[in-house]
Amino acid sequence: MSKKKICKSCKAFYDGPNCPVCKGNQTANTYQGRLYILDVEKSMVAYKAGYKAKGEFAIKVR
Repeated sequence: MSKKKICKSCKAFYDGPNCPVCKGNQTANTYQGRLYILDVEKSMVAYKAGYKAKGEFAIKVR
């Protein structure tokens, strides 16, 4: 299993050449905390954090 990449602009974890959420290709090396968004419509955490898609996100990237 390969290590997942982290997008610097939208903080999404992904495999592959480009981020599926924002289509960017800038990756971060370190992060703090993970957030799993299952239902964007009902999640107050997703609303407060500003996430518009479901998936796995980093809370803070460097």
